Amino acid sequence: MYSWIWRHLPGNGWAKALISLVLIIAVVYVLFQYVFPWAEPLLPFNDVTVDNQ
Repeated sequence: MYSWIWRHLPGNGWAKALISLVLIIAVVYVLFQYVFPWAEPLLPFNDVTVDNQ
């Protein structure tokens, strides 16, 4: 998959590396700004079953 993306990016090696870095940053931004906040209420991290004894 990564080699397919690398082959289809325009430019030389440095340009491909820069475009790849920008794409990675964009994916991380979208995950943290939209996907993780949307999914957080659906995850069971706040459902703890510890009793006070």
